Amino acid sequence: MHYLVTGGAGFIGSNYVWRRLQQGERVTVYDNLSRPGADANLAWLRSEFGADAFTFIQGDVRDAPLLTATARDADLILHLASQVAVTTSVAQPRADFESNALGTFNVLEAARLSGRAPSVLYASTNKVYGGMEQLAVEEGATRYRYRDYPYGIPETQPLDFHSPYGCSKGAGDQYVRDYARIYGLRTVVFRQSCIYGPRQFGVEDQGWLAWFIIAALQGRPITIYGDGKQVRDVLYITDLLDAYDAATERIEQVAGEIFNVGGGPEQVLAIWSEFGPLLAELLGREIPVARDSWRPGDQRIYVSDIRKAQRVLGWEPQVSVRAGVARLYEWVVELAVSD
Repeated sequence: MHYLVTGGAGFIGSNYVWRRLQQGERVTVYDNLSRPGADANLAWLRSEFGADAFTFIQGDVRDAPLLTATARDADLILHLASQVAVTTSVAQPRADFESNALGTFNVLEAARLSGRAPSVLYASTNKVYGGMEQLAVEEGATRYRYRDYPYGIPETQPLDFHSPYGCSKGAGDQYVRDYARIYGLRTVVFRQSCIYGPRQFGVEDQGWLAWFIIAALQGRPITIYGDGKQVRDVLYITDLLDAYDAATERIEQVAGEIFNVGGGPEQVLAIWSEFGPLLAELLGREIPVARDSWRPGDQRIYVSDIRKAQRVLGWEPQVSVRAGVARLYEWVVELAVSD
């Protein structure tokens, strides 16, 4: 198997590449190294396996000729490369569109034109469902909860792209699905919730769990937007990779399918009213924060209904929130010490 991983030097990508190299597979990493930490992740992979253990192409998914040439003999393409922040998409909508919508189209065309019919796994997002303002939400002491969705949001929830980021990722989401129907490509869409774990160099606009830990340890200012009771289901990185592997193993059966992949109702966390005390416990001190108003389009709650993935892929999360956060915290501490 030849695996091509776009965004392979990013957080999810470097972890996936590590897993494939650990199993002796042939891997090509395709990345423009624009994300914070990408150089460090690439250096880590080389230190773990050697500089010649994988092929690295410094390229952008907007570069269709280079991408097409790189994908010529791929058996599986994991498409992770994208612009990842809602705020950046609002400030730079054209760049967001070109990276996410056009970039995903380029990946699909590269797969189609290769003539090898490679499998294509696409990292989509729960943002394709929009703000879901019409859903009844109840406020508790530390978190919000759905009144009518005890299992979370299913894949049948109507799409409602909100923000340029939601539009660009949603366009890619639908293109990936349709290339299975129209061209027979074996594609799978993963609408991912909050993924976290080692190798995640989080920033304020994306990767909030890692960002809060990094900021707290380094004494950087932390701002909480809204009341901090916003709820997200969180999924540890190895659990996500297990979902990718489960789909790969069943690719003939699941081609063209869409899966909500997150922690589900058992792995949820309020972003500050619950995570704040957990982080303070790990740090051994209280953490000062600033408060600001709600950001536009911020969901008070998002929880994935993962029952389809459980049923069809035979998959479910294995790492608890407390265990996963502790592992991420330990990695950030080790990183600080090594620096």
